[in-house]
Amino acid sequence: MKIQLSEHFTYRKLLTFVFPSIVMMIFTSIYSVVDGLFVSNYVGKTALAAINLILPFMMGISALGFMIGTGGSAIVGKTLGEGRHEKANEYFSMLVYVTVVLGIAVTVLGELFVPVMAKALGAEGELLSNCVLYGRLTLISMPAFMLQNVFQSFFVTAEKPKLGLGVIVTAGVTNMVLDLLFVGIFGWGLAGAGVATVCGEFIGGLFPIFYFSRKNSSLLRLGRTHFDGDVLLKTCVNGSSELMTNISSSIVNALYNMQLMELAGENGVASYGTIMYVNFVFISIFLGYSIGSAPIISYHYGAGNGDELRSLFRKSLRLIGAWGAGLAVLAQLLAYPAAKVFVGYDSELLAMTEQGFRIFCLVYLINGFNIFGSSFFTALNNGVVSAVISFLRTLVFQIGAVLILPGIFGMDGIWSAVVVAELLTLCVTLTFFVGCRKKYHYA
Repeated sequence: MKIQLSEHFTYRKLLTFVFPSIVMMIFTSIYSVVDGLFVSNYVGKTALAAINLILPFMMGISALGFMIGTGGSAIVGKTLGEGRHEKANEYFSMLVYVTVVLGIAVTVLGELFVPVMAKALGAEGELLSNCVLYGRLTLISMPAFMLQNVFQSFFVTAEKPKLGLGVIVTAGVTNMVLDLLFVGIFGWGLAGAGVATVCGEFIGGLFPIFYFSRKNSSLLRLGRTHFDGDVLLKTCVNGSSELMTNISSSIVNALYNMQLMELAGENGVASYGTIMYVNFVFISIFLGYSIGSAPIISYHYGAGNGDELRSLFRKSLRLIGAWGAGLAVLAQLLAYPAAKVFVGYDSELLAMTEQGFRIFCLVYLINGFNIFGSSFFTALNNGVVSAVISFLRTLVFQIGAVLILPGIFGMDGIWSAVVVAELLTLCVTLTFFVGCRKKYHYA
């Protein structure tokens, strides 16, 4: 059953429509998780620490794709809601072409600056050489990875979330199979993990190009366009929250790693990396829901359907609250087995990781509301409010917490910093929900 953006969304329709996006985000998170799993068990904790150190730099670069995808899909979705289909396709095409050019440019610059960034993050000796090896290999597919991030949003806007899911599942399975082959069987070590990631990302980024370039049954198609600086600027402002989220996360993760290097050395970095791998999968539910629901919100905002906006807003908050409680309980149950899968070969590292995750997982009671809040205002084409929420959530509050709390509580302060930061952000998110309700008529 095909569900159109213009329909009234019951709980069943809403969940059916966003489910592919949720699964899509889970498989996207599998890229780094699977790499970490195989590298940790087959290569060792130094190689695992290398991935964890350089990964924030890589994710910071790829954030441009998230910015264009989320910001652009909000504009395209609103334009479709206004009934201007041809103009929506022009905007879509221009944004995809811009992503290709940006992807090539950041790849070239990234290849040059990987050693500098690795040294700045505290890597030396074998750790430094591993960081440079993994970073330079995975940068090869950065343009494709950025396109993959862009198309995650546009597949939903095109009313093809299941196709988007199929692409990501194929890319994820490719990555997993090749990790098993290159790292587990051939013994290529860290290089094998990097090559496996590159292959998966090429599938995720290039297949959508072929699909949208040809005649298809979706709402969108790549074609002729012209450069529109105003639309690009609005896209960047609209998607600035997602850019801020990824860049800030990269900065904060680097800060966490530096603090952990001082408190616990490579063990601390490896432990934090393991917690982040599990966290990637858990928050994928909130991220996937936000990506899947955003085009619906943008469409009905553009069409002036206030009743549907109110319905979507209420349903979303209820779903996120229920999921958050469920994830917090599940995380407590999985703390030991999840840690053992990654670092079961080292008892000290296993105990540190389990303890850290039991504290960290309290964040799932809170962060879903903040993730949705930022995405919600992006979908309403209010990039400023969205960016403020993301800026405070992922940078200001987290930096303050990670600098202050470890001095008081030691390692437990590291693990609880994100919980405190999300709680402070929730106060801001609720303030914006209440303050903007009359302007957008969603409550």
